[in-house]
Amino acid sequence: MAPPVPPFTLETAIQKVRMAEDGWNSRDPERVSKVYTPDSRWRNRAEFINGRAEIVAFLTRKWAKELDYRLIKEIWAHSDDRIAVRFAYEWHDDSGNWFRSYGNENWEFDAEGLMQRRYACINDLPIKEADRKFHWPLGRRPDDHPGLSDLGL
Repeated sequence: MAPPVPPFTLETAIQKVRMAEDGWNSRDPERVSKVYTPDSRWRNRAEFINGRAEIVAFLTRKWAKELDYRLIKEIWAHSDDRIAVRFAYEWHDDSGNWFRSYGNENWEFDAEGLMQRRYACINDLPIKEADRKFHWPLGRRPDDHPGLSDLGL
């Protein structure tokens, strides 16, 4: 269900990061929740989330608030069963105010490749709509779209 599985190589860790990015860009809470263990534990900003039902509820709230959400993730480091990523995503609120949210995540996986721990630190930067850098149609980022390093982020 969640290949690749530990132990990660650089290649499989990069693949896992892109799979996570693609899932989150689907903005489908049920789909996203399936790559986490049933008892997965998160810290997302100052919120503590436990298990798939809470993940679905959290993501449903998130994407109801963060409209036109587009995300790019990039690997930072990895070990046998852990991956560290940095990310940025752009979104706007229901008043049309745009933001770019920057952050770091630390992930830990079980032997089947499901994420059992996710710790995220995120900061929101207000931006002008003209300063947006993520312009692909909603959904998966096209393979030829620049990544974070390419965009100077």
